[in-house]
Amino acid sequence: MDDAAGTGASGPEPNGADTTSTRPEREATYYRDYLGLDEILGAIRPVSRMADGKPAHDEHLFIVTHQAFELWFAQMLHELDAVLADLDRDPVPDTAMGQVVHRLERMVVIVPTLLSQFTVLETMTPLDFLDFRDELVPASGFQSAQFRLLENRLGLTASKRLKIQGAVYTSRLDARDAATVSEAEEGRSLRAVVDDWLARTPFVRLDGFDLWAAYGDAVRTMLDRDRRLIASNPSVDEVVRDQQLASFEQTEAAFATLLDRDRWDDLRAQGKRAFSHEAIRAALLIQLYRDQPALHLPFRLLVALVDLDTGMTAFRQAHARMVRRAIGARVGTGGTSGHAYLEAATSKHTVFGDLADLATFHLPRRELPALPEHVRQEMGFRYDAGGGGVGGGGAGASTS
Repeated sequence: MDDAAGTGASGPEPNGADTTSTRPEREATYYRDYLGLDEILGAIRPVSRMADGKPAHDEHLFIVTHQAFELWFAQMLHELDAVLADLDRDPVPDTAMGQVVHRLERMVVIVPTLLSQFTVLETMTPLDFLDFRDELVPASGFQSAQFRLLENRLGLTASKRLKIQGAVYTSRLDARDAATVSEAEEGRSLRAVVDDWLARTPFVRLDGFDLWAAYGDAVRTMLDRDRRLIASNPSVDEVVRDQQLASFEQTEAAFATLLDRDRWDDLRAQGKRAFSHEAIRAALLIQLYRDQPALHLPFRLLVALVDLDTGMTAFRQAHARMVRRAIGARVGTGGTSGHAYLEAATSKHTVFGDLADLATFHLPRRELPALPEHVRQEMGFRYDAGGGGVGGGGAGASTS
């Protein structure tokens, strides 16, 4: 950390040439100034006043915690903007894929830090909160434009959002913030960019080999076996067997939808699925054959997307829990139904549910259709002794 506060002086170059005179001088960087601590710490401005004229003690904690949330949201948006810039290219450069995955995984790691801040905030008791709560109305975390911007850029659509007393979510924002988040609704989201990227996966269409016909045959063999096991299980009674068969029929219907483009497109038109049929089958291919070297990075990307979506849900759940602990069943300061609204949003405000559901369509490795040798070679890493480098599939090539 001390190294960040350098003097800016230039010494001789390693080759002995002194370039001090040719480099522009700058003021020495000082820690407080570099971090803008005067502005940051000066932004802790309590609005409450107790009987003794002093602010409520825990309002300081409340402000600091929410400011920290906003700083981490800013970092997540910074990472997401870079991911979108790299992934929204056709083709995506091979050299960009590592950075895309790295930045998504960084966003995933940030989420536990956000959750830990709720733990600190929950040291404030409900009575402590009541000391200053009324002074906050109508301000609310619901007005966090950065969090709404993050949701929109990830791919949460307006049609999936819960309304507030019949009004759209932007109705609780001021004109500037409403314009910012509305503009993001019209822009390219991570979900849309990933959909296009997946749809270009070359290994979905294999020369001389119909992967999906072979996969369909393997699925039907598995389902026939599972149905027989349920029907002949001597350890369950007729009621339980009927329940298991009913559940099994839902699984069969899910597989049928995956294998039939028209059925999938119907669900997508109804808003029950988000990803295109081409993209979801490519994602499944990546998951099923993730041991192939060319699919390592694409698989990590898919895992990061699901983990990020799960983390956002965990954030909403933690927020709902904290609100219930602080105000019970009261109406939130922003006019929502408080805990009830936040709890409902946890299950509805998701983006990558289609990817999370792909586990439904997994088969044991021993039952997967074997890939043709030439495809396996294209997905592998091959050392070219003549060229002295690594050839073959390459992680970026798999979906560019």
